[in-house]
Amino acid sequence: MTARILDGLALATSVRGQLAERAATLKSQGVTPCLAVILVGEDPASAVYVRNKVAACEKAGMRSIKDSYAADIDPAEVFARIAELNADPEVHGILVQLPLPGHFDEDAVLEAIDPSKDVDGFHAGNIGALMQGNPRFIPCTPYGVMKMLEAEKVNLKGAEAVIVGRSNIVGKPMAMLLLAQSCTVTVCHSQSRDLAFHTRRADILVAAVGRARMIRGDMIKPGATVIDVGINRLPDGKLCGDVDFESAREVAGRITPVPGGVGPMTITMLLANTLEAAERTLMEKTA
Repeated sequence: MTARILDGLALATSVRGQLAERAATLKSQGVTPCLAVILVGEDPASAVYVRNKVAACEKAGMRSIKDSYAADIDPAEVFARIAELNADPEVHGILVQLPLPGHFDEDAVLEAIDPSKDVDGFHAGNIGALMQGNPRFIPCTPYGVMKMLEAEKVNLKGAEAVIVGRSNIVGKPMAMLLLAQSCTVTVCHSQSRDLAFHTRRADILVAAVGRARMIRGDMIKPGATVIDVGINRLPDGKLCGDVDFESAREVAGRITPVPGGVGPMTITMLLANTLEAAERTLMEKTA
């Protein structure tokens, strides 16, 4: 068996085309979807992510605002800027690029964003709504994964889903989304005993633990759908996921590559959340 490779870039291109049409409709009604991005410091990876997000916005016909600050900026200035963006009716989404420098309280920064503009879905109010099964915004990476499963017509009802990783950004919201689709969900992590026992039971395996090639082919159930969320840089500079792709593809039924799998869908769903925020704004105006 050789797994079907799930092309996240192709799916992202298709979805972004649909988003561009919705953005054009909004603009014809006097609303231009707008995402504001705040970058603190000069972390190279963060700079690339922000640049890609801004470019994706503009290509989809959406407006973007980028605010960059030195790493030693007084957090009070960033909080003041967030307050300005919260109050600006023409800004629909606000994103603070993580990680932040050590003198910042990341939780406090995320909580400062208006929940109705928290397009990353990290505000406690939005996390709580997701837990209750009525999300306002779904965190972008898990949202992208669900779109990939939907596009592949993966049967989720009653499926055994195993998530390796318990972060607030991927692992926990991923569990809630799969549970809402009637999967039987197990959440593992780097400290789980006999990890392979759990992963071999998975019809759907999501790897999001941040360890290069941690999941090997002999840890995968034959025919499983394997979603690799990890992005790790090897000593030679190449990127790889949390799954050992070459051994896994010989066992799995479907698998996402790294790069080119989940990554493109993450930014796509950020655009989707921003667009949804703008559409809600228009609905409130016309109600």
